[in-house]
Amino acid sequence: SSLPSPLGRQLAAAAPCAAPGCPAAAIPGPDRCGADRASRPGRRGRRSELAAANPRGAASLARGAGGGKQLPQAIIIGVKKGGTRALLEFLRVHPDVRAVGAEPHFFDRSYDKGLAWYRDLMPRTLDGQITMEKTPSYFVTREAPARISAMSKDTKLIVVVRDPVTRAISDYTQTLSKRPDIPTFESLTFKNRTTGLIDTSWSAIQIGIYAKHLEHWLRHFPIRQMLFVSGERLISDPAGELGRVQDFLGLKRIITDKHFYFNKTKGFPCLKKAEGSSRPHCLGKTKGRTHPEIDREVVRRLREFYRPFNLKFYQMTGHDFGWD
Repeated sequence: SSLPSPLGRQLAAAAPCAAPGCPAAAIPGPDRCGADRASRPGRRGRRSELAAANPRGAASLARGAGGGKQLPQAIIIGVKKGGTRALLEFLRVHPDVRAVGAEPHFFDRSYDKGLAWYRDLMPRTLDGQITMEKTPSYFVTREAPARISAMSKDTKLIVVVRDPVTRAISDYTQTLSKRPDIPTFESLTFKNRTTGLIDTSWSAIQIGIYAKHLEHWLRHFPIRQMLFVSGERLISDPAGELGRVQDFLGLKRIITDKHFYFNKTKGFPCLKKAEGSSRPHCLGKTKGRTHPEIDREVVRRLREFYRPFNLKFYQMTGHDFGWD
């Protein structure tokens, strides 16, 4: 039976393009997946219509097509400077994982473009393969949990976390490399240096209050659908941490110790063979960059500040990350 309109049109817009076995009736117009998309009237309107509705059935419709594009079944949602790029690069070695290379930023910046636009960014997959993406800013975006849940309540979420103090310093170091004229880490950390009042409005500090951000996610997803990866263990024992991730995603444990070697110069694990390559691969030149010396008293004060939030996060996740 045909789907009711306008819901039918919305679901069709998010369904895979010309997948084998896909009935011709489900493909609206001869150029459903053709090159003439730009010339078709009203496409932007339909996309925003889809974004407004975001029917939950879209995800299931978009699955199971041989060689088609699917909405992601798993998303690395955070955190910035936590080790998300490393995790994605390592995961892409797995033959059953297909992932977008660039960060789509759909659920924070481009949501109005609609699910059809989002799905079109994804790589083609075969039956049994998982589609993934990573955008670390999702974890701290208030609207993201509801939006991802509207796409599919079954989406698996991965959060890579690391010591919030070292994460903040790493975040600052990245900004400093792009804008050398910014104030010192110490001056940005405090609202008032004399009283020791921390400026929680500074994103480098705010991102590390993991317990606060997690509360928003738990209103839309059960904790069993979230995996918390240790950024520290991803460096010290990548195969062990990847074992947990593969189990969580329901994948065969294919990525093991034999895939990694340790680069002593960078202090980072590297892949012996990257996806689609026979050569060793280390993460980009920005990984393992030297952090500036930070005043020890500032570090001590930050550790004090984060401690209660860390303990709450350990309780919420059932995992002690050992940052304190």
